[in-house]
Amino acid sequence: MERFTLPYGKGSQTVEIEDGHLAGVLVSGMHAYKAAATPDELVRGALANPIGSARLRELAAGKRRITVIASDHTRPVPSRVIMPPLLEEIRAGNPDAEVTILVATGLHRTTTREELEGKFGADIVAREHIVVHDCDDEANLVQLGTLPSGGALVVNRIAAEADLLVSEGFIEPHFFAGFSGGRKSVLPGIASRATVMYNHNSAFIDNPCARTGVLDGNPIHADMLFAAKAVRLAFVVNVVIDAAHQPVYCVAGDCEAAHRAGCDFLSAQCRVDAIPADIAISTNGGYPLDQNIYQSVKGMTAAEATVKPGGVIVMFAQAADGHGGASFHRTFRDEPDLERLMRTFRERRPEDTIIDQWESQILARILLKARVVFVSDCDDQIVRDMHMIPAHDAAEAMATARRLVGRPDYTVTVVPDGVAVMVRA
Repeated sequence: MERFTLPYGKGSQTVEIEDGHLAGVLVSGMHAYKAAATPDELVRGALANPIGSARLRELAAGKRRITVIASDHTRPVPSRVIMPPLLEEIRAGNPDAEVTILVATGLHRTTTREELEGKFGADIVAREHIVVHDCDDEANLVQLGTLPSGGALVVNRIAAEADLLVSEGFIEPHFFAGFSGGRKSVLPGIASRATVMYNHNSAFIDNPCARTGVLDGNPIHADMLFAAKAVRLAFVVNVVIDAAHQPVYCVAGDCEAAHRAGCDFLSAQCRVDAIPADIAISTNGGYPLDQNIYQSVKGMTAAEATVKPGGVIVMFAQAADGHGGASFHRTFRDEPDLERLMRTFRERRPEDTIIDQWESQILARILLKARVVFVSDCDDQIVRDMHMIPAHDAAEAMATARRLVGRPDYTVTVVPDGVAVMVRA
């Protein structure tokens, strides 16, 4: 008997695989990676050795208005570590610069002062000029042309009018943009609602290159990179973080070249080859990433890449907060036919993209490939509304999965942390 302890909320669940049925285990190398220096040393070292760019202090010289895009409260970016040396570097080149920290909320709600202090520390919040982006505040948005996709590129005016634009962030696998970080600070970070919705359109989500770990040929990435260059994002500081949200690697420099270097590093650590199996087990890495069903779609995509067509995905996600999005829930509750639902997505024009459509489309794609047994604390009816089969523990889930496969010679692939790996199908 093989036993695996899987993250589940703030605790864990143990799944048992009977002898002779385990096809393989897909694990990210980042779990064993050891940083070469302290977090502060990593950031300062990257700032001192930028990729594809002069040092930030040189870029800052002579610039009056300097804007630093920072991530918001929904992202585990260690801004307390990144921001102090980044600001020091700017002021080493230009102590008189007017610096604004622009919080990139994308389509999220505004970030509260308490959240800002938790993110940056009370000193930075008290001392620095901080503005929180609002994707619907038309008075503070400006159009900079047209995206390759055909959508209007509308971004925050503070960024567009800066003499020097810089960003901080982190790089992780992303289930349709390929990777987070870099250009994503601009789109969706400081873009208008309409621009983000257009970029997340159904044709792009449907594109086979809009997948975890893929940049080349990815139309969503192409739009994002175009937006970053159009707004003149000159310098990025991006970290790769560990499970404790501490930097273990850092790149700085040109928004494309430095980001690509960080993605290459992460890819070398996280990319694994699929091991096709009748049953694929995955998680969303536990708390805080498995608080609802919406978030858990990310971890399901790892299982999607390795499960055989017609197989079963067993997804562990506590989802104590429920579905995670009213529109997301209604989309599945009100449409019993998944094929018809997918046709609806594909026929919808980019400019008519609705909120959470991208997440719904990806979940529908997964459900059309495999049945999903969802292990959670979520209400059973909500799980059924989402076209999944509810389970409450590993033993119940595995019994259901074996019954659904219906063969004694079933195989199982385990993905202990589905958001930490990039599965190459």
